[in-house]
Amino acid sequence: MLDAILAAAAPRPGRRVLEVGPGLGILTAALVDAGAAVTAVELDERLARRLRGALAGAIARGERDPGSPGSLRLIEASILDVEIAEVVAAPYDVVANLPYHITSPVLHRFLGQEPRPDRCVLMVQREVAERVAAPPGRMSYLSVFAQYHAAAAVARVVPPMAFEPAPSVESAILVLDVRPVDDPGRLPPAEEEDFWRLVQASFRERRKMLHNVLVRQLRVPAGRIDAALATTGIDPDRRPQTLSVAEWLALRAALGPLDADRRGRRAESDGARRDDTGDDTGSGDRDGEEAVAGDPHGEEAVAGDPHHDVPRAPR
Repeated sequence: MLDAILAAAAPRPGRRVLEVGPGLGILTAALVDAGAAVTAVELDERLARRLRGALAGAIARGERDPGSPGSLRLIEASILDVEIAEVVAAPYDVVANLPYHITSPVLHRFLGQEPRPDRCVLMVQREVAERVAAPPGRMSYLSVFAQYHAAAAVARVVPPMAFEPAPSVESAILVLDVRPVDDPGRLPPAEEEDFWRLVQASFRERRKMLHNVLVRQLRVPAGRIDAALATTGIDPDRRPQTLSVAEWLALRAALGPLDADRRGRRAESDGARRDDTGDDTGSGDRDGEEAVAGDPHGEEAVAGDPHHDVPRAPR
């Protein structure tokens, strides 16, 4: 599994790599040996202390010559609490065996704000990896969010016996090749707000017909929605999970600017709760499907068994 991660990441001498949760440092050591300039963010004080001993040479190299090939900078913190721009500069890659309970917020952190990595190679729960890379017909809000920002692919499924102890879920290596800011498939930042409002509103009721969902969730006249769907060639009876990212972009363009109404964006007062998996669930979802956070990139709860006690692969 380590070889598979390294093959997907293809670290090279001097390339900046950010690792989340280095743990025992097995993946970290392999990245350093490949010549990468590694910044590792570890929350656990005991693991950080162990890493300082096991990888003392690489840490010393990083102190003498920051960013040099085969160097390591170790930061004791939660990745959700640090400012990415303060710990690593672009261009960089993310290579990590993620703690599964923070997969969704980590994806939103790296893909939803600058400085974005060029590539992410992540060990995650299989169900989440497949959701991220899902084709139209099985799309979710997470699928649209990730595929808007990156080309996503599941590189390899990882069986439970690759872990010690073996968890009750399968894992997968997820590869995300992040689209540059000037990619033709990306909107200008000023136009993204309306795009995410549209996608969020639709996935509030993903099993319902798109026309009916948009009439209920957005303050847009039914005739305007009908016209936009006709312009894009999208059948009004289709369900949100059947639309590709390109179709969402076309629909946003056809609808034009949305007003200041915030329907489709769940506010804190809506009774949302953040559970211990780091994903949002709450009211306002008529189908019992994923609920969308008040944040423009909120995410549905992760199904399966993503609790923080799920073991991580050897690192």
